[in-house]
Amino acid sequence: MDFENIAQNLKNRGFLVSQFSTAKSASAYLNQAIDSKTVGFGGSVTLRDMGLYETLKEHNQVYWHMLNGDLTECESAAKAQIYLTSVNAVAQTGELINIDGIGNRVAGSLYGHEKVYFVVGRNKIAPTYEDAIRRARNIAAPKNAQRKKLRTPCAVKGDRCYNCSSPDRICRGLVVLWMPMMGMDTEVLLIDEELGF
Repeated sequence: MDFENIAQNLKNRGFLVSQFSTAKSASAYLNQAIDSKTVGFGGSVTLRDMGLYETLKEHNQVYWHMLNGDLTECESAAKAQIYLTSVNAVAQTGELINIDGIGNRVAGSLYGHEKVYFVVGRNKIAPTYEDAIRRARNIAAPKNAQRKKLRTPCAVKGDRCYNCSSPDRICRGLVVLWMPMMGMDTEVLLIDEELGF
């Protein structure tokens, strides 16, 4: 994986970029960078597996609906100073791709915070924009549907998106960030480990 190339492409688009060899070093960086803030988490297996909630809550007020299913946490996360999430895919050319069902995660990445951090493992990097869209739809979405124990064709078969009309469908909106949103610092943390879906 050519991290230098993707990092430069992200920087050329206006994103702040930090690179880490391990999730542990990325966690330490975030733990130092975020202090005495309100922090919102978007639904993310990457963040869960890194133990960031437990680390950051020691010296921040952290809101995360994924821990207890309390969707009122989404409202508090939306108003937090700092927002952390991951991506379903990032193209080598620098586009960030996310699919969402409720909308809280993608909304949180677009507006209302002092700073947004996208935490990205190497497994989420795709060679092209088109490949990143395919990855988000055919790898990340089915795995998330399976994790949530939903009854969608992608969850049952686990192989790809079926563009279904199931009431459980979680891929209801797709957001592409070509550049950071105006007026909000946006940093991408590239981690040379496989993390999340």
